[in-house]
Amino acid sequence: MTLVDRLRGRAGELARFATVGAAGVVVNLGVFNLLRLGPLAPDSTVAGDDDRVVTAKAIATVVSIAFAWLAHRGWTFRGMQVHRPGAEALLFFLINGVALGLEAGVVALSHHGLDLTSALADNVAAAIGIGLGTVARYVGYRLFVFRDAAPSHDEERSER
Repeated sequence: MTLVDRLRGRAGELARFATVGAAGVVVNLGVFNLLRLGPLAPDSTVAGDDDRVVTAKAIATVVSIAFAWLAHRGWTFRGMQVHRPGAEALLFFLINGVALGLEAGVVALSHHGLDLTSALADNVAAAIGIGLGTVARYVGYRLFVFRDAAPSHDEERSER
């Protein structure tokens, strides 16, 4: 089976994943900007206070992770739950922890390492981080969280 055939076979799933992902980006960037412009706005008068932008990014990502778990569980990968909800949530959040590290790392590198500190630069870095995190999430979800259930012994015998 070629890669194109595999993608065609998963077209509906990929479309649902993209839809939830797009809604998650809106949640992520919305919360990020509300925090960045509100309670976690950098204060240039306080030394070391500029780290609030990374904190805002981390909080926004956690909020969007919770949203995504509910949406993916109930819609994108419906019926593919092979773990108990607690174990599934743990795996989901661990994979998203990796994605959060990628996202916050890109913002930190841009903001602190490259000294690109404008709202535009922070949002571009956040979007790049979200892209990297999205790839990590999909691969992780399909490999570890929402796998196709293994066939039972009866199903294996009927295939022979």
